[in-house]
Order: sequence, then C-alpha cells, then structure tokens
Amino acid sequence: MSRFGSVVMPSENLRWETLQALQSSPKGRITFDARWSERGEDILSGCKEALSLSPRSGVVLERLGSLPLHRSGFRGSSSGGSSPGLSEELPASIFSSGSIPDSSISTKHSPLSAAPPSSNEQGVSDEAKDENPDSDVCEVSSPPSPPPISLLSPKAMETAGRIIRFEEEHREKAKLAVRLRQEIQEKLVAAVASAESEQLKRFEELMELKQRQEYQSMRDMMDRETKESMGRQEKLKEEQRHRMKILNLRLREAEQQRLREAEHERQRQAEGKERLRTLNTIQEEILQLNQLLEPSSQTKSDFPAASLSSYSTRGNQLCSQVSEVVRKTAEGEFPSVEDMTVAERALHEMRALIRLMQEEAAEAQEKKRKEQEEEEEHRKQAELQAQQEAQKKAAQSAKEKAQKKGLQNSAEDVTRKWFKELQESAAQCAEAIEQLNSPKDAQTKKLKLELQKAATIPISQISSNSGSQLREIFDKVDKLLSGRAVVSGGRSVSTSQHPQGLDFVCYKLAEKFVKQGEEEVASHHEAAFPIAVVASGIWELQPRVGELFLAHLHKKCPYAVPHYPPMKDGTAVEEYQRILGYRVDDAGVEGQDSFLKRMSGMIRLYAAIIQLRWPYGSKQGSVPHGLNHGWRWLAQMLNMEPLADITATLLFDFLEVCGNALMKQYQIQFWKLILLLKDEYFPRIEAVTSSGQMGSVIRLKQFLQTSLQSRQISPPKGQLGSAFWRS
Repeated sequence: MSRFGSVVMPSENLRWETLQALQSSPKGRITFDARWSERGEDILSGCKEALSLSPRSGVVLERLGSLPLHRSGFRGSSSGGSSPGLSEELPASIFSSGSIPDSSISTKHSPLSAAPPSSNEQGVSDEAKDENPDSDVCEVSSPPSPPPISLLSPKAMETAGRIIRFEEEHREKAKLAVRLRQEIQEKLVAAVASAESEQLKRFEELMELKQRQEYQSMRDMMDRETKESMGRQEKLKEEQRHRMKILNLRLREAEQQRLREAEHERQRQAEGKERLRTLNTIQEEILQLNQLLEPSSQTKSDFPAASLSSYSTRGNQLCSQVSEVVRKTAEGEFPSVEDMTVAERALHEMRALIRLMQEEAAEAQEKKRKEQEEEEEHRKQAELQAQQEAQKKAAQSAKEKAQKKGLQNSAEDVTRKWFKELQESAAQCAEAIEQLNSPKDAQTKKLKLELQKAATIPISQISSNSGSQLREIFDKVDKLLSGRAVVSGGRSVSTSQHPQGLDFVCYKLAEKFVKQGEEEVASHHEAAFPIAVVASGIWELQPRVGELFLAHLHKKCPYAVPHYPPMKDGTAVEEYQRILGYRVDDAGVEGQDSFLKRMSGMIRLYAAIIQLRWPYGSKQGSVPHGLNHGWRWLAQMLNMEPLADITATLLFDFLEVCGNALMKQYQIQFWKLILLLKDEYFPRIEAVTSSGQMGSVIRLKQFLQTSLQSRQISPPKGQLGSAFWRS
C-alpha cells in the first residue's frame, strides 16, 4: 500500500462519485451478515457474479483517464514518492470492491474499453497478477485492464481490510465446516455402508439358515417318510412272520400230536410188555415161594400138620390165581392194570404167608431152644462161678506176662472173633443179595440201580447247612428202609419190590457211609458229625446197617478193630497190603500220605458215631454202639505194640474227635489212661518212628501236653449244637 502513497487525487468529489457509482453496481449491493455461517449460506455467491458499471461510472473513468498524473502516480509508487492517503486507499478499494479483474471484463460494455491501457493500469494489473495467479490466463486471452483507482479514505480502507479479513476468516471456517461436514457425511456413509453390509450379511445368514432349516425339514420329512415306510414294511414282515409262526406252530402241534399218539402207542406197548414181564416174574417168584410152603423134614418136626396143610392150600390157591391171569394173556394180549393188581396182591399175600410161616418156625425153634436152655441152665450155673474165677486168674497172668515180655502184637481173641463174625455176616449178606447185585434180566438191573440211587444219593447230600435238611435226608432213608415207596430219579421205588431189596439197601447204605468217611471226612474233618449222626440214627432203627457198617469199616481200616493182620505164609505182598487197608491197582500201591488220610477220615467218622445219637429217636434203649466201644478201642490200642506213623496218627484223630466225650464219661479213669499214654506208651511210639515220620508224633505230643496241663480237652470243631437243629 505504500507504493500508492504518492498518488494525489485532483478532487475529493471524484471519489464520492466513484463510490456512488460502485454502490449502484451489483457489487455494491452486497450485504454483510454476521450470521451467514449459521444459516449455511454461501457468502461468496455475490462475489462470483459478473461486474458491470453504470453509464455514469464510465464518464467518471473517462475523466480520470484524462488526468496526466495517473501514470506518474503509479511510477512514483515504485520510488516511494506516493502520497500516503492514496497508498492507503487504493489497496482498500481494490480488495474491498474486487473490481480489478471484474472491471476488465465489464469495460467491454463501457465506452472507455477501446482506449489503450496506461502505465498505471499496467502496474495495477501486474500487482493483481501477483495476488491472483489465475489471472495469467486472462492476460493472454484478453487485453490489459485499466489501472485501479483508489477512491476510499484511510479509515474506509482499514474498515474494508477488516471486512476482507473477516470474510476470509469466515471463508476458512466455512471451508473447515464443509470439510467437517464432508468427513461426517463420509463417516455416516461408511457407517451406513458398514451397517448395510452387516445387515446384508445377517440377511444372507438368515437366508442360509432358512435354507438349511428347509433342507433339514425336507430331510427330516424324507427320513420320517422313510422310517414310516420301513415301519410299514417291518410291520408287514412281522405280520408275515407271525402268520408263519402260527402256521409253524400249528404244523408243530400237529406233528407233536402225531408223535404223542405214536409215543402213547409205543408206551402202551412197552407198558404192556413190561407188565407181561412183571407178571412172568411174579408167577416165577410165587412158584418159588410156594415150594417153601411144601412140608419138609425140618418143618414137619416144628409145625403141626394142620398148619402146614393150611399154608400149602392157600399157596396153591394163590398160584392158581396168578396162573389164571397168565392164561388170559395167552392169546397175545397184554395184561391189564387190574390183572397186575390181582397178581401183585397174590404175591404180597404169598410173601406174607412165607413170613408168617417163618415167624411160626422161629417161634417154634425159639421155644425149643428155650427148653434146651432151661435144661442146660442148671448145669451152667454150677460152672459159671468157677469159670469166672478162672478167667480172672487168666487175665491176671496175661497181664503179668505182658508186663514182663512187653505189649501184644495182635488183637485179643475176643476182638478177633468179633472181627471174624462181622466179616462172615457181611459175606453172607453179599451172597444173599447176589441175585439183585448182579442181575441178569433188564428189569432186575433197573430195579437194582433205582434202589442203589435211592440209598446212596441222600447220603451224598448230607451236609452241615441246616438241621431241617438233615432231618429230611434221614426221613427219606428211614422211609426206604421201612419198605415204603420213595421217589428216586422221578420214579417210585421200594424195597418190597424184590425179596432181597431190604438186605441190598442195608448193604449199600453201610458201604456208602464208610466211603463217605474215607473220602468226604478225610478231606473235610468237620463233615464227620452230620454223617455220623445220620448213621447213628439209622443204626438205631436198623441194627443190620450198623453191623454191615462195622464190617466194611474193619475191612477197609483194620486199625478200627483194632487189629494188625499178620502176614501168612504164601500171601502175596500186594494182597497183604490190601489186607492192611492200602489201595492196590494197576498203577501200584497208593502213597503213604493218601493211605494215612483215608485211615484218618474213617477213624474220625467212627469216633463221631460212638458219641452221637439221633436227636429225634425214641431214646428208650441203649445206644447201639456207644462210648464203651471207644474206651475199648483206646485201651486195646495201648495194649498193642505201636506201628510207625499209623498209631500216632490214629490216636491223635480219635482223641481230637472223641476225647472230650470220653473225658466227661470216664473222668479220672480217662486221665489215668492219658497219663499212661504220655509216660509209657508215647516213648514206644517215638522209638519206632523214623525222622521223616515225626509230623504225626509231634501233633500227638502237643495234644497230650496241652490236655494234661489244662486238665481239659476242647470239644471238636464242627460239633452239632442245639442251634443247628433249629435251623
């Protein structure tokens, strides 16, 4: 602005005319409003309009152009000789009106537009070119504009400058607001685009979910239809299988009915044949029994003639009844059940006749024997006292002789005689049941097997589970021995079906009891008591079983007599080992451990039997084989020379089972015997025992020491108490 300071306007009035001309122009009508930015209006809209001067402004410019000071005034601006008032007013007029570039455009409408530009105009245009670089293009394409004219006062110029600065500040604020709005708009657009993108993704996911759901529903529907179809097919198959099953059942029932009819016919034929064979057997047995009714020399002497004649007549009548039944079957038909009933009734009556005849014969013989005994009784009474004194002297002398020479090597004569009698009785029983024990026909063989099962199976079932179970077993055996029918293997069987049936059952029972001792008791010592109590009860009801039991026991275990059989000349070693109780087979002689185990089991069973009694018996008579036999066995064992390994084992087993009962029965005498065993007999056992056989000796020694120290022998393990019989 200093370069315009040397310009001196010729007249002040020209300025106001110029201002009035500019005020009447479109640029002069621009209004300023401080709140334009709040309303969002564009403040530059008025500046962008084309400038135009009125005809009056052209006259003013023409006057100004004739002044000679214009050029010199602009030249002086470069040298600094301008007036300060003009230099301050010119830029203000230029920047306030903005007429420099616009006047060049609007002068073409003015009458002064054809005049050549002056130097002042050239200077102003150069300065405007510096401030507006865009005017270079206008200078090339259009003629130079006239120089600007400063018309304002310094104060107006200052005001115009402030207005321009204010406008520019607001323009910058407007640009900044525009940029902010643009950024906000861009962010809003980006947010909307992002939201739309997310919404599009959700929409796509929703559509995909719907597609999956539709696909799953279609798949479920297809699966459901498939399952329903398969269910219908399965139902049809099941109905078909059901119909086939019903058809097969009907066919099977028809086939079973046919088989039942065939089986019924076959069974009817078999039963008929069986009844025929039974009838023949009954006829044969009746004829044999009838022969026993025939009078013989012995029966004639025992029976009166009337009794023999009545028995014989009745026997012939029974034979005739059976012969009549047999005669009915001669035409090829099988005997009926009624015919068999008649024949069996005749057989039972024949057996009853034989039994009555034998009882009468026994009574007659007993009467005759009593008469003979009465005749000899007086003779024997005289000899009895002398014989007793002789026996006492013989016993005393034998005792003294034994003390001098040592113990016996064999049993006493009475014991050996008893042993021999039992063996002979068992042999006679075995011979009597030979016909049933070794049957030749199938019917007898079948009866033998059924009787053997009925006798031995209950004994095998004996256990210490409960007293009620043990009582059932005993009642079943008692029922069999009493001749009543019992069920065995689903069939009914009784000893009355064969003349030797009772002896056969007694023999097998005794044999089974001994076998249980050498097997079951040998393995489980506590099993001796339930087996022994049943054996004792049966022994009491049927003494024949007890005699056969002792015979079998003495044969398998001669040390239970006690008896040490001597080896006779000519006896083979294996045979002598069998006599001693060893098992001898093709593999050789059994081992010593197995032999001692079996002997121990049988001695334990025997020791349990002599102290037990069946709790549900009559208990009126004496015990068939009581503790007195145990005392006898123990005393005789101590009177015999001990055997290595055997004597110590059997003494320990016997005392462990029966020692408590003997102690209660004999008290002081028993303790004397135990003391004798420890002090005198035990050293003899140690003397004959080798170092490898000391196990049983040590057990016996500890038992004796414990018993003598406590003066008590504990009850054996497994003994049956009162609680057992209530179970």
